[in-house]
Amino acid sequence: MELVDVFKKRTRHPFRPRSSDIIGRIFGNFRRFPTPGDSLIMGETDFLEHQVYVVAQEKPKPEKLMHKADLRRLNYGMLTADEHSRILWLMSQLKRQDNENAYLVTFVDTYGADISMESARRFQAFFIAHLIREFLTVPIRSISIVLGEGGSGGALAIQVCDRRAAIEDTMYATAPPESLAAIIFRDASRISDALAISRPTPRDIRRFQVVDAIIPQTRKVDDADGLAANIRSYLTRTIRELSKIKIKKLMKEREKMAVAFGRTRSEGRFEVIRRLIERPFSLFHKPPPDIQVLAHGSVLNLADDYGDGNIVDPRHEYIKCGEGVAGGEGAGCGRLIRLKEYLENHQVCPFCGKRHVLDASGWINCLTDPGTFHEINRNLTVDDLLEDEDIIRSYREFLAKQQGRTPFKESLVTAEAQVYGIGVVMAICEFYFGGGSMGVVFGEKFHLAAEHAIQKRLPFISVCCSGGARLYEGIPALMQMVKTIDAVNRIKRHGLPYISILGDPSTGGAIASFAALGDVILSEPEALIVFTGPRVMQARGFEVDEALIHSDALAEISAETFDRQDYFHSIRGIHEVASRRRLRAVLAKYLELYRNTAGARMTGVARLLG
Repeated sequence: MELVDVFKKRTRHPFRPRSSDIIGRIFGNFRRFPTPGDSLIMGETDFLEHQVYVVAQEKPKPEKLMHKADLRRLNYGMLTADEHSRILWLMSQLKRQDNENAYLVTFVDTYGADISMESARRFQAFFIAHLIREFLTVPIRSISIVLGEGGSGGALAIQVCDRRAAIEDTMYATAPPESLAAIIFRDASRISDALAISRPTPRDIRRFQVVDAIIPQTRKVDDADGLAANIRSYLTRTIRELSKIKIKKLMKEREKMAVAFGRTRSEGRFEVIRRLIERPFSLFHKPPPDIQVLAHGSVLNLADDYGDGNIVDPRHEYIKCGEGVAGGEGAGCGRLIRLKEYLENHQVCPFCGKRHVLDASGWINCLTDPGTFHEINRNLTVDDLLEDEDIIRSYREFLAKQQGRTPFKESLVTAEAQVYGIGVVMAICEFYFGGGSMGVVFGEKFHLAAEHAIQKRLPFISVCCSGGARLYEGIPALMQMVKTIDAVNRIKRHGLPYISILGDPSTGGAIASFAALGDVILSEPEALIVFTGPRVMQARGFEVDEALIHSDALAEISAETFDRQDYFHSIRGIHEVASRRRLRAVLAKYLELYRNTAGARMTGVARLLG
């Protein structure tokens, strides 16, 4: 069968066995835990004389979909923030008990995570990031099985286990093919082309180490008995194998797995990458590529006395608030602003306060001491990490279009720098390289920067300004969520502070991974902070009030997380919102707090030893 036929006729077959069908046939004494919705199955059972905990996503069965309202109520099988909170509760219980004779088994079958306003307002993206972190660190042997469709962070939230399998006619992708086609091709009907880019088949994802085993499917797609027998056989073999391996060793193997995501090229070439500081960074007094710069005598033929009584100085360049290249952007007050003053004000209009999406060089000027930003791993490219066959032609064309739009060579810029004299390591998204998208280079540079911070014993700062995963790379891009979360885990394990700054926009896999895990999370005002963008939410029929998913509104909810720790667990949302002009001082405040308390701890240790 053609790939698109497998997808339509088998992966999304309406009578394909659901999680409840398999659980009921394999685990005869399954004891179900209460859950806040119908899309999550959770409970415990006995299997091969072991205690087994089960977490499963449940797509609705056809008999439950009698009306359109049923589809909305059952949420297409996508887990809400409420349901993710319940899984976090289970993970917290597992961390407190002896799991030597216990196993965690998960079943993945979802388009993705719930994208409703209700879940967005309850920090859905943060729940996904915290769940991935828990699966990486929970001290229990774990197994995941992709039962039908695995989509985006909703699947990844429960899939990162010690052993990972997929049924042979399943699909696992960064985004559903209709969504990917709509984004890349502006045509949601080009599902076949989208699947070719996604590379979502079990053979593909096994090569990229997303799974390590493929379970045979039955000839008839609706044969629940046959499929359950195949899964039972896999679980029996895998549990017996894992029982011979110590849990601590498995936890170390999870770290190695996370670091390896996105590397398909042989180590020989990768070893020559220079990891030392490569060159100092000079301040760029250059606007982002979509800002239209106006000069005296330009084609617009500005008069010397143009606008509001202000005299245009022919020696300077200007921008018009709200006006971009080719008439884009919109809004703003329309006032002329001297370009130098606009850049020094961190691309915020001094008259009406309209902000432009800040590029990486703008964030550098905003946050760091002049002349202290020294870039590291500048020259790392996809050719250093991926085999030639993994870089499709359309991706090459995409990368070529990004050249020259920014002085940087990728969507993440990493460096050593200083903030009011305090040394730090920074990882800053470059929105003007592919929308700050997370690809394999992004994940690798983030990981290397974290290792650099650990080696130098420096605080780690990230700046999120991203649209999410780089769809052209397919499934390896999605797995960078795991890689960056593992990097954050390493930083915290070494006792170093991690401060996450959320710029506008902070969306997709970026906000659902590293950006949501800061010890302190700061944000600029009115930054869009949501897992799925408003346009996609509206296209899928969800009502959107964009003001409610901006940083100011979410910061108000964040204060409630302390009173509802049974629901939010360790999630605290946004700790503080500060203007771009104030962010550097606010950042320094938290860095000084760490430095002073760390010094006090070291003094106390010295006294004890002395």
